[in-house]
Amino acid sequence: MKSSLQFKIGLSYLSIIVIVLAILNTYPLIESQNLVFRSKESTVSSCVKVMESALSGLSGLTEGNVEKALSGLEETGVSRVMVTDTAGRVLYDTRQQENARGQYAFYTEIAQALEGNDAFYCTFDGEAFLSRGAAPVVYRSQIIGVVYAYQYDAQQGTLLKDLQKNIMTISAVVAVAVIGISVLLSRMFTRRISQLLQAIAKVREGSYSHRAVMKGSDEIAQIAAEFNSLTGRLQTTEEARRRFVSDASHEMKTPLAGIKLLTDSILQTENIDPETTREFVADIGDEAARLERITEDLLRLTRLDSGAMEPAVKVAVGPVLERAVRMLRPVAQERNIDLSWQADPAAIVMATEGDIHQILYNLMENAVKYTAPGGFVHTEVCVDGGQVVMTVADNGMGIPEEDMSHIFERFYRVDKARSREVGGTGLGLSIVGDTVHRRDGQITVAAREGGGTVFTVRFKKVSGVTA
Repeated sequence: MKSSLQFKIGLSYLSIIVIVLAILNTYPLIESQNLVFRSKESTVSSCVKVMESALSGLSGLTEGNVEKALSGLEETGVSRVMVTDTAGRVLYDTRQQENARGQYAFYTEIAQALEGNDAFYCTFDGEAFLSRGAAPVVYRSQIIGVVYAYQYDAQQGTLLKDLQKNIMTISAVVAVAVIGISVLLSRMFTRRISQLLQAIAKVREGSYSHRAVMKGSDEIAQIAAEFNSLTGRLQTTEEARRRFVSDASHEMKTPLAGIKLLTDSILQTENIDPETTREFVADIGDEAARLERITEDLLRLTRLDSGAMEPAVKVAVGPVLERAVRMLRPVAQERNIDLSWQADPAAIVMATEGDIHQILYNLMENAVKYTAPGGFVHTEVCVDGGQVVMTVADNGMGIPEEDMSHIFERFYRVDKARSREVGGTGLGLSIVGDTVHRRDGQITVAAREGGGTVFTVRFKKVSGVTA
């Protein structure tokens, strides 16, 4: 994969180099050549027009009057000038050697001029620029002859060739430099990618503590930083998973061990009396009920972790609170605890009745369990601005300051012995915290002034009729 990636990067660099060099070696030359063509056209056309103007006053063209008319003209700036009559016979020729006077010139430009058109052609043969132009000589709307001019410019050709050589030299130097830089960059890039792939492979094998070390602040370094962040979250999740499995196994082991001990006692005791048997069976039932509660709480957490939540609807908190109080009142009365509540009818939130009931019931049940006989548990639901605020306050044993930041962790108990004694699973507050956060709410806990604990849950208030 590394070689393939490096090859692709090198190929892309090479393609760019080829394109750039092709443009560099063609566009300037084409533009320079076109510029020379335009300059030649201007020069030759000007020369032809000057000659044509000098001859335009003649009623007819002869060798004598053409020679006389053009004798006073200054240097024309072209290599050769010819004047022909309407038959194409040369009447005037500036070439000293191989003079064409008296001969017929059948050039394309002369033929076009005899038809009444101005003509110009310019070519570059690799050595020099060859320019040819012609224009008709007109007297009283009649064509009486043609002026033809020719220019051979080797100097401009040499300049163009030198420019081409310079561009090719520059292109070669640039090509070598860019290829060297591209090879270096591609190796650096693929090496950094290789380091990242090695880090990914190690994490895939289970080494979640491994981190990708990548210097710089470019995109690859940012990817490495995101990878490290993801690996950190994976490490935290894996540690939490292992701790969760260990804690769950430990919690389930306790009631199972109790059930096994009780059943062994029944089986190994001969002539056990019915009363003792009933006591043992009742204890087995309690342990089974405790095991059932643990299993139900684990299933709730599994559903929360999977994200499989029912769609949120508008829920009036008051009726849900009333139902939770009605279910907990017998337990509170049995423990001689004053269970009171108050709810604002305008308290409506986006959730499900099951979510709100789970939150309120768990918080109140927890408060009842850890409040001494003669105490109180008060639940209030009010509207504060754009929020619905639910508070569950008690004057129970309270929570130590060092434990408050951990009470929403799974299987965390402030007093493990007391928690098992009252039948707690260590999952209730974790379920409450997860439910609140997944419904975009907030939950806090604080010590109550005068003793006890206050749990506060906040949700965004909505208006309208509940579902």
